[in-house]
Amino acid sequence: MLIKEFMDSTLEWMTRQQRDCRVTDLAQAFGMARSNAHRTLQTLVECGWAVQDPATSAYRTSLRLFELGALVAEVADIGTLLRPHLASLAQATGETIHLATLDGAEIVYLDKFDSPLPVAAYSRVGGRAPAYCVASGKALLAAARLDVAALRQRLGTLVSHTPNSITDIDTLHAELERTRARGYAENREEWRRGVCGLGAPVFNARGDAVAALGMSVPSIRFARTQARGLAEQVMACTRDASGTLGYRVGPAPATRLPTPTTKSRRLE
Repeated sequence: MLIKEFMDSTLEWMTRQQRDCRVTDLAQAFGMARSNAHRTLQTLVECGWAVQDPATSAYRTSLRLFELGALVAEVADIGTLLRPHLASLAQATGETIHLATLDGAEIVYLDKFDSPLPVAAYSRVGGRAPAYCVASGKALLAAARLDVAALRQRLGTLVSHTPNSITDIDTLHAELERTRARGYAENREEWRRGVCGLGAPVFNARGDAVAALGMSVPSIRFARTQARGLAEQVMACTRDASGTLGYRVGPAPATRLPTPTTKSRRLE
């Protein structure tokens, strides 16, 4: 058994015990020497997956598992809640629609509706793509408001996947600033040749960008006028989707009128 697989098995075993575990318990369960069991448990503690009770020397899984479980549940709930919005946009546009979330330097596709048209863009649920090359990833990076240094730290070296890929961090940062200003992101054959895309963030009740709604479009259907019209539909859909998650846009500030003076001209 590989070390990673063994650690995963140990962690799962500890979780299922629903009680504190001692070195001897792990040694007996896996038929291993006490010294190996002790090293395994200490490794889990050092990695933050387990904690040791100083009074009893027993071990139990840490709250890190609960935190990750809560995040997975939140993503699953988001997918269920937003699926009707994806379906509506797919039906209205006939293009491939997907829901994605940001995971480090990549996006992960959570859900999708395929285009019924003869020429369609392809993606798959569970698949990944570099965030800086696809519209949904750019939308989420823009919403994160990272400065150049933080952006470089998150993404590392920007690799070229097509001749249109952005590989300069300053250029990407400027692109993200434009994305945030206009409300949507574009991908013009930056990840796959012949495939373009649009994306916009979906916000939860706390104002966090928790996902992005993306549209993949073959480049033959992505002229400037077509792209603008599709972008409006994408943004309208994400506004509705954000509302479903409890996001509310605050009222616009009242306009401050100038104080009348004797020199002001009075309109009749």
